[in-house]
Amino acid sequence: MAVQRIELGGGDLWKSKAKALQLRLRDRFRVVVDRHRRRPHIFSAASDGYFSSTVQRWLNHFRDFRRDSLHSPSAFYRKRVSKDFNADDESVIIRMVQSVAVPLIGNMCHVFMHGLNRVQVYGVEKLHDALLHRPKNKPLLTVSNHVASVDDPFLIASLLPPSVLMDAQNLRWTLCASDRCFKNPVSSAFFRSVKVLPVDRGEGIYQKGMDMAIAKLNSGSWVHIFPEGSRSRDGGKTMGSPKRGVGRLILDADTVPLVIPFVHTGMQEIMPLGATLPRIGKRVTVLLGDPIQFDDILDAEGAENISRGKMYDAVASRIGQRLQQLKIQVEKLALEQSVEFPASCRRNHRAGS
Repeated sequence: MAVQRIELGGGDLWKSKAKALQLRLRDRFRVVVDRHRRRPHIFSAASDGYFSSTVQRWLNHFRDFRRDSLHSPSAFYRKRVSKDFNADDESVIIRMVQSVAVPLIGNMCHVFMHGLNRVQVYGVEKLHDALLHRPKNKPLLTVSNHVASVDDPFLIASLLPPSVLMDAQNLRWTLCASDRCFKNPVSSAFFRSVKVLPVDRGEGIYQKGMDMAIAKLNSGSWVHIFPEGSRSRDGGKTMGSPKRGVGRLILDADTVPLVIPFVHTGMQEIMPLGATLPRIGKRVTVLLGDPIQFDDILDAEGAENISRGKMYDAVASRIGQRLQQLKIQVEKLALEQSVEFPASCRRNHRAGS
């Protein structure tokens, strides 16, 4: 019995020591945890307020910087563009390809329009004079209605003699939506080779494509644009309002371009909506107007402190009014031609018989 009590006593002693050690370890662990809790941590619950206020303060600084230093997307301003803008993207190879592709395609379109269709142009000397005799470094901007996907290059080529079409350097630059003309590397290479600049729909007037067009104007080049921004959806019966971008091309260029408007009808018969191939045997009538003047708008900017957005709108509105006037006249001319042509055919038939 004594031995058993000693063994029990020894067992109780070891149990008590183990329990004491367990308590000591637990207390030690609690101390370590408490020390970590007392350290300030940026993501701890105790410092949430500090972290939130710091982030908010930096966000306020960034917002103030944007407001004071950057232009708001909804604000309009003059964005200057160097004439050498994007010059690095135009390699020697691209220029060599353009010197071959532009005259080749231009003359093919000219033959198609004048050889397989009938084109009657009124006032074409205004465009020729601007191309050949405008002052050096004076930019040229042509504006027209847009009724068919082949308005450019078919119609543009029909306005120029073959000798002018051979000079790729002085022929027009134009704009095309990137989701239409620059969808893949093959189409991108083709349209770049025929002097087409990409623009992104919905990206506004302060995008790279618009800057590239202004850079071409600043270098004294010719740029053609469709102010409506897209083709007519009713076959040219109506004309959409010009977009604000045409105002920026004119006002933000270093020198106000020489702006020549023209309106045409009949291209919708050569390339109707939904057609995949152009048709032949059609009649197209084109009327070119006198250069559009903007001196009064430019003078009003300084005198009346008009906002840049309203300036763009005023220029676009004037272009729209002029195109509408030309549209009425060209439709009248086309109607007269449609009446005279059958009569002349009958006279020729009688003379031949």
